[in-house]
Amino acid sequence: MDNSRPNILFIMADQMAAPALPIYGHPVVKTPNLSALADTGVVFDSAYCNSPLCAPSRYVLMTGRLPSRIGAYDNAADLADDIPTFAHYLRNLDYQTVLSGKMHFCGADQLHGFEERLTSDIYPSNFNWITRWDHPEVRPEWYHNMDSVTEAGPCVRSLQLDYDEEVVTNARRFLYDKVRGGDDRPFCLTVSMTHPHDPYTTTREYWDRYDHDEIDMPAVKIAPGEHDPHSERLRFVCGLDKADMTDEQVRNARHAYYGSISYVDDQVGALVKTLEETGLDKNTIIVFSGDHGDMLGERGLWYKMSWFEWSARVPLIVHYPERFKARRVSASVSTLDLLPTFVELANGPQQGYVTEIEGRSLVPHLLGEGGHDEVIGEYLAEGALAPLLMIRRGDHKYICSPADPDLLFNLAEDPQELRNLADSPAHADLLQKFRYEVASGWDLDQLNQDVLWSQRRRDMVGQALDKGKYSGWDFQPFVDASQQYVRHTIGLYDLERRSRFPLVKK
Repeated sequence: MDNSRPNILFIMADQMAAPALPIYGHPVVKTPNLSALADTGVVFDSAYCNSPLCAPSRYVLMTGRLPSRIGAYDNAADLADDIPTFAHYLRNLDYQTVLSGKMHFCGADQLHGFEERLTSDIYPSNFNWITRWDHPEVRPEWYHNMDSVTEAGPCVRSLQLDYDEEVVTNARRFLYDKVRGGDDRPFCLTVSMTHPHDPYTTTREYWDRYDHDEIDMPAVKIAPGEHDPHSERLRFVCGLDKADMTDEQVRNARHAYYGSISYVDDQVGALVKTLEETGLDKNTIIVFSGDHGDMLGERGLWYKMSWFEWSARVPLIVHYPERFKARRVSASVSTLDLLPTFVELANGPQQGYVTEIEGRSLVPHLLGEGGHDEVIGEYLAEGALAPLLMIRRGDHKYICSPADPDLLFNLAEDPQELRNLADSPAHADLLQKFRYEVASGWDLDQLNQDVLWSQRRRDMVGQALDKGKYSGWDFQPFVDASQQYVRHTIGLYDLERRSRFPLVKK
């Protein structure tokens, strides 16, 4: 295998809130494998998604582009076939690009540069999950509801377990096949699990890793009717406005969520062990992150779709001690920055991208040579009535929308985001600078129209495609059984010898 360029193992967890991890100070959650990676890796203490919803966030991290630049508006947005992703760029650099797990691609292209997918996706690829700003009073049945909280607790089996076991098993099988096969190209393997995404349930094994009485309750409680307008709309979207949850149900949900984090941690441990067993660990960069977080009851909110910290912050660890010394990075960065980072780590050129990208390489941070301290975010989906933007720079986070009052927080002084400084005379100049930046950087009226027309087009097309004979876009993984296990195309003993690792020399 080509050892001149590193392999990349990119591990993703779905809806994993950074504040819920011990590497960011959580006192209860247990993640020994992630903590071990963090101890010898580079940990980003202020990493964010760029749109706190599954599909838009994933399109952004795949392309290095903001949602408005690529039409990544909601969970039914299609990513155009001709938008380059990190898989395209790495493939052009002669990397083997493989995906095992969720990426939430909508539309006919279910690969977007990946040479191979090892599993189907867990979520649909059609236009059914469209946000409809024209009808904000309508709550579609597929939206989150509070059953995940009221029914939280241990289980024997779940949809997520069925899926993630396949994801991790197939990823490990790929690594074993890599060292047994004849493909000498470096690889970029993306392993994308659906845990700890709701529903909030976990097996008894993971439930019992935690003392129920030690499960912490939400630190910030805001009474109904006292939220900002966007949060009030999110409460309607999720059915929180009609929910009557008990403290025990909230504790159950958090308990199950923590158990699911420990499940993810065990899968990370299994993947790392496979790297070590195959000898791939010395030349493989491990990157761990996620698509967005989960409010988990903080501020009286659940799930994501918000720019508050529990929803928008994600874990980010880069582990490659052969090149990067262990350190913590305090500057604010985002998953938008992953594409140029992967390209630079693969020794690819940092100029000559065929489209403009908004992401910036994290390699200066990894080397301890400085780097940017800025996150730009756009949210254009359910719960919003117009584009909802976020700028995180230095100590401050600015959130604005034509439909809502401005929010401005100093996270160094107010990490719980309880004091809105937008009405503070002492911060009037700073607020004006942010407003000018938005006014000069976005045509919000045009963006609003672009989103609405996209919703209307996809709504019409989706309804049409549901009529008559349905032809799905969902990825169908193919396994050629004629080439598996013992077949007549190769001698039995030669096959058994070649399948054994390490190879026994004659």
